[in-house]
Amino acid sequence: MKKVKLGEVCDILSGYAFKSSQFNDKKIGLPLIRIRDVERGFSDTYFEGAYPEEYLIKNGDLLITMDGSFILKKWEGDLALLNQRVCKIKIMNKSVDEGYISWLIPKFLKEIEDKTPFVTVKHLSVAKIKDISFFLPDIQEQKIISKKLDTIRQIYNFRKKQSEKYNELVKSRFNEMFILNDFSLKRLGELVEEVRYGTSLPATLNGKYGYLRMNNITEDGKLNIQNLKYIDIPEKDLEKYVVRKGDVLFNRTNSIELVGKTCIYELNFDMVIAGYIIRIRTNNNILNSRYLSEFLNFPSTKKFLRNSAKGAVNQANINAKELQDISVPLPPLSLQNEFAEFVAQVDKSQLAIQKSLEELETLKKSLMQEYFG
Repeated sequence: MKKVKLGEVCDILSGYAFKSSQFNDKKIGLPLIRIRDVERGFSDTYFEGAYPEEYLIKNGDLLITMDGSFILKKWEGDLALLNQRVCKIKIMNKSVDEGYISWLIPKFLKEIEDKTPFVTVKHLSVAKIKDISFFLPDIQEQKIISKKLDTIRQIYNFRKKQSEKYNELVKSRFNEMFILNDFSLKRLGELVEEVRYGTSLPATLNGKYGYLRMNNITEDGKLNIQNLKYIDIPEKDLEKYVVRKGDVLFNRTNSIELVGKTCIYELNFDMVIAGYIIRIRTNNNILNSRYLSEFLNFPSTKKFLRNSAKGAVNQANINAKELQDISVPLPPLSLQNEFAEFVAQVDKSQLAIQKSLEELETLKKSLMQEYFG
C-alpha cells in the first residue's frame, strides 16, 4: 500500500470569477454553482454570458466548498457553471476509485477545517487540497470499501424515507379524521386545566432535573433530549415548572420559522421547562393531549400561529393568553383516543427505525475508522 497526495492522482479545478453583473434569477443562461448550492444540489442564480467550457459541471461531478465549512459532495443538479470558491475534483489515475475518494476526503477536510484559523470565515486553498496525503490500497480493495460504505448509506437513506412516510401518514390520518370534518370549535383555554410558563433560572452543572429548552423540541413535533442541560430548583417551586407524562410543550419564543414548535412529553420521569416553553395540561375528560399536540403541529395551525406571532429582532412571540384564545376543533373524545392509539402504533415503528439508524451510524463510523484511521 503506497502513500500518495491527492494532487498526484486528481486534477483540482478551482472555480471561475464570473462577473456578477451578468447574474440573474430569471433562469436565463446556465445555473451558477456557488458555495451554498453544493450541499442543496441546485442553484437559483444563473449566468448569462460566454464562459470557458472547462468550468461546465455535470451531474455527479465531485465538488468541494472552499469557504466556511469544507464539504465534498457530488453535484446533484443539471449542467451548471463552477463559480469561484468552489472546486471540482477529477480522478486522473486509473488506480484510484472515485467512490473511495468520496468517502476518504471528507475526513481530511474536517481535519483541515478544525485546524484553520479564522477571523470571520475559514478559507481553503487549492494547495491545501492537493497536499492531502493518504495510503492508497489496490483498486479492487478500494471498490470493496466504497461498496460497503455505499450500501450502509443506501440503507440509512431508505430508513430515513420510511420515517418521513410515517410522519406523513400521521398527518394524513389527522387530516382525514378531523380537518375534513365539521366539528364544533372551542377556545383552547376552555379545554385545559392549566397553562404555565417555564422558569428563567439558569442551568446548573450536575443539576437534579433535566432542563428542557426550546432546542429540545424538534420542528416535526418530537422531544429530543440529546445535549440536555440540567437544573436545580427549589422544591417549593417544582410544581410550577415540572413536566410530567402527558403534558404538551409549546415553544412560545423563537424565530418566526420555529415559533410554535410543539411536542407531547411522554417520559416516565420529571423534568423542568425553561421560560421560552409553555406547559399545557389538558382536561383529559374532553381533550386528548396527543390530539392537541398534533393539532398545534398541523401545517394550517402553524401558519395561523406564525401569522399571529408578535415580532421582534430575529424573534417572534406567542404568549399564554394568545395561545389559549385559539380555536380548536373538538371531536368526540373517543375519536381523539382512537387517533392517539394509532399514533402510538406508528411511534413503535418509528422507534424501531430510529434504533436501526443509530446502529447504521455506529457501523459506518466503525468502518470509517478501520479503513481511514
